[in-house]
Amino acid sequence: MIAAIPFPDISPEIFSTDLFGIHLAVRWYALGYIVGILIGWRIIAAALARPQLWAGPVPMTRDQLESLVTWMILAIVIGGRLGFVLFYQPGWYLAHPLDILKVWTGGMSFHGGFLGVVLAAWVFARRHGLPVLSLADLLAIATPPALGLVRVANFINAELWGRPTTMPWGVIFPGELAQSCATATAPCARHPSQLYEAALEGLVLAVVLLTLAFRKGWLKVPGRLAGTFFLGYGLARFFVEFYRLADPQYITPDNPWGHVLLGMTMGQLLSLPMILAGIGTLVWANRRARP
Repeated sequence: MIAAIPFPDISPEIFSTDLFGIHLAVRWYALGYIVGILIGWRIIAAALARPQLWAGPVPMTRDQLESLVTWMILAIVIGGRLGFVLFYQPGWYLAHPLDILKVWTGGMSFHGGFLGVVLAAWVFARRHGLPVLSLADLLAIATPPALGLVRVANFINAELWGRPTTMPWGVIFPGELAQSCATATAPCARHPSQLYEAALEGLVLAVVLLTLAFRKGWLKVPGRLAGTFFLGYGLARFFVEFYRLADPQYITPDNPWGHVLLGMTMGQLLSLPMILAGIGTLVWANRRARP
């Protein structure tokens, strides 16, 4: 029998109760967002508390940071939900528009949440007279912890699992669909692609960006950290898509890996603009920094 790791017995719900016939639960997925946002808040506050990290005045006050957190929470939820609706299941939600509001049933897109944050940050910066690129840099160093925690929550939820594998770290996820492979004679082991993303998008990207911000002085060149985040996330997501199973609506008997265009998945297609944006932002920031 091929070596594999059984899925750990962890409930997606940390705590749950039934109140007046309504099931109320605190889930790891929601906790990942909450804790990630709080960590990001503390990272930005730490950067603002160190004037020596900046080439000029600190770009934002503490009161403005508190307002920014509220804006970002709304942008993540609204953008992430609408992104999932438009990018992954537009047909279903066109026929069932009220289901768009049922965020508790799942369905969030990082790329949609990213676009929501970009738009909200631009409007916030213009409204408060803040430097857009410096605000983008702050959001860039604050984002990876939340990404890593949410991907770990995806693993606990046994969702967004990877393609079949014979590697010894393959995981046998629960559920008939997850355990079925076309040629399998035993439960199918799959890549724990959620943990791959947690490591690359969360841990590695966080270490790189925080080192550049707090040790290498990159906050003094507005745009560098934002460009590094765009490029780093885009490359990480593009890479992991080779091991992550595509969303079921793209999978057919003739297209088992869910390729959408030119042999790429939807996740890879949506990552290409981020990679290009990252390269462009880095080039632009470095040119602006020249004497």
